[in-house]
Amino acid sequence: MASRFATSQPLAARPVAVAFDVLMWTVQVLLAAYFVYSASLLFGDGLVGKFHEIGFGQWLRYLTGTLELAGAIGLVIPFLSGLAGLGLAGVMAGAVGTELFLLPNGDAFLPALLGGLALTVAVVRRKSVRTALTRAAGLVKR
Repeated sequence: MASRFATSQPLAARPVAVAFDVLMWTVQVLLAAYFVYSASLLFGDGLVGKFHEIGFGQWLRYLTGTLELAGAIGLVIPFLSGLAGLGLAGVMAGAVGTELFLLPNGDAFLPALLGGLALTVAVVRRKSVRTALTRAAGLVKR
């Protein structure tokens, strides 16, 4: 059974596929904007106390900010969007764990929501993930 999104018809003849693609790009751009905002907070001084409370040191704050910024950039590059979604889902899984188990008054709702949306992007853009990993494996073999 063929997917309703994978067909040889021109894109204009598939309004559902076009609407779904527009929806996914909207989600990706909004996620990217949030992660850029979040990275700017992480690179500032506002979250120093929270990361001190976590107990792993400030290097984790800079690493998290760097990963979120890289993921935000990747979300808006078609070839990297699936991998970026997968990476950001991993970062948010770590954030959920931190909020639940390391912080006394942690709230895991926002990281769980963001991680779910990032994972949705990774699943929907799984073809780009497969292509990127195949190309990377080809470069390693050379």
